[in-house]
Amino acid sequence: MSAHVARRRAGLLIPLFSGSSTSSWGIGDIGDVTPLTAWLEGAGQRVLQLLPLNEMAPGQQSPYTAVSAMAIDPILIRMSAVEEWMALGGDECLSSVDRARLDHVRRASRVEYATIRGLKHGALSAAFDRFYAHEWRRDTERASALRAFVSAQRWWVDDHALFRAIRAREEGRPWAEWPEPLQRHEPEALNHVRRVFERDVLFHQYLQWIADTQWQVARTASHARGVEIFGDLPFMVDVDSADVWAYQHCFRLDVSVGAPPDAFSATGQDWGMPVYDWEALAHDGFRWLRDRARRSSDLYDGYRVDHLVGFYRTYGRPRAGGEPFFTPAHADEQAALGEQVLGIFKETGAEVIAEDLGTVPDFVRASMAALDIPGFRVLRWERRWHEKGQPFLDPVDYPANSVAASGTHDTEPLMVWWSNASDEERSQLSRLPTIQRLTQGDGLPGRRDASMVRDALLEALFASGSDLLLIPVQDVFGWHSRINEPATVTPENWTFRLPWPCDRLDDIPEARERQMQLRVWAAQYQRL
Repeated sequence: MSAHVARRRAGLLIPLFSGSSTSSWGIGDIGDVTPLTAWLEGAGQRVLQLLPLNEMAPGQQSPYTAVSAMAIDPILIRMSAVEEWMALGGDECLSSVDRARLDHVRRASRVEYATIRGLKHGALSAAFDRFYAHEWRRDTERASALRAFVSAQRWWVDDHALFRAIRAREEGRPWAEWPEPLQRHEPEALNHVRRVFERDVLFHQYLQWIADTQWQVARTASHARGVEIFGDLPFMVDVDSADVWAYQHCFRLDVSVGAPPDAFSATGQDWGMPVYDWEALAHDGFRWLRDRARRSSDLYDGYRVDHLVGFYRTYGRPRAGGEPFFTPAHADEQAALGEQVLGIFKETGAEVIAEDLGTVPDFVRASMAALDIPGFRVLRWERRWHEKGQPFLDPVDYPANSVAASGTHDTEPLMVWWSNASDEERSQLSRLPTIQRLTQGDGLPGRRDASMVRDALLEALFASGSDLLLIPVQDVFGWHSRINEPATVTPENWTFRLPWPCDRLDDIPEARERQMQLRVWAAQYQRL
């Protein structure tokens, strides 16, 4: 057991896709990390929490439906930082039709994934054509840099690039419908593909090299500002992914993973992704999970483990019908598995926090404490559930080794929750000593000014005992827009955009006021 080292910090959850700037293409991109972290620095915030950056499945907009657990989605590449694109003339070389599309997505109030993906794919393809002709064939320094990247990252980028190249040649058909030798990932068939599809494979390696190069520049700039970047390690990947294709023996394709009934869904959730074959993974030395941890530590200073309880006990639904079940089946096996997996995540050296919300067995929380892994303390759910009236827990009593939060990307925003809260819930919160102190004994229910309620609740979280505080950006401003509504598929999910370009926040009075207020709280509650 490692001793917990106190380091009080605060940060914001801002999905990268939400933080677009004046020069990005209707979606926050890697280059937007720099203005976002600049604003956070001014606000005294030390962490930028992102959602997954993994390449999404075709036609999807959820970052939790990935065709790769390792690859960065090319939709996040900053076009103005791609040398070959700028050598072609940049945005000026777009056709009049594409220029109109670009203007449209930049003005849109939400992220329009399909249009943006089409625009960027065309632009990146043109950029690669120039790279191939002017760099690769001439064996220039940039060609050598790409070779070095592929050599260093071959442990994941080889399968990814092959998968994407084959999928394109197979007209988007899932790998389960490819010719059998390719389905089975047979070495001879793969070597043939590498030769025949060499240029296509190189294109996808090029995309990942560009994305990785931009990412390292952005991360270096964030470190210079004293802001850490936290990522998100999704529990699963899509069945039609490079990872499942390459490691088929590690997954149960006949079972769909999900979640049992909980606060998000009375009937539980079915995510449609394959279940881990834990015995096969263990026999393989958990190689793929070790690779995921390694990749996450290469990209982030720390990361949030999504759906932590699933790494202790995975909830599966047989695709052919039948009763859902947990695997492993018994508590002692579940505890041993979860602790082994968390140990793998920690051994890379990145800071690990865990999403332990929903229905979580007591032994999981005990295990987390023993491993020194902080879980989440979401204000609305931190209550003494076994006491009469189920009173709220005062944030100052949250344990130091925890993550205080006003909500997550899956919850309704703080002020929406407050507007829907019962009179009893509002009264209970008002009676907390911290709220009484912050409101000079007036409490919250009688206050008509929503901004005063918002700030009292936010300041209470800054005052919390948790060493790390993460607040969704919507809650800082009191906005009602949400990022995602679990167990639903709607055009609005995962499309939230900040109302202003992230490189113009200093020009927005409301953003400047919020920045100053956050800095005051960070200083007052020793989070600087």
